[in-house]
Amino acid sequence: MGGLIAAGALLAGLSVGLSAYAAHAVVGDARAALQTAAVFAFGHGIVLVVLGRAVRGGLELASLVALLLGTLLFSGALVSRHLFGGPSFFAPWGGMLTMLGWVLQAVGALRR
Repeated sequence: MGGLIAAGALLAGLSVGLSAYAAHAVVGDARAALQTAAVFAFGHGIVLVVLGRAVRGGLELASLVALLLGTLLFSGALVSRHLFGGPSFFAPWGGMLTMLGWVLQAVGALRR
């Protein structure tokens, strides 16, 4: 579970830098999109750090993996699009994976 905790901490830390960059060096729609990516990554990074410490495996682990992959796809697609002109094709997939992660988290909580 240390890998998930480390990934969450890195996501949160990188999101602070992304937010600062968006606030000081970007204008218009790109600023809003990058701020969205930063907030999304920060929130889910913190969740990975906190919940990663209590994971026992199974459904809880699947939930956190889905949250991590979803966050990387969603935030990564926004950053790719607005910084590098890349496609945002993966953003919806990231959003769906993130929603799945939260549903799995809820199911796991109800099973306890």
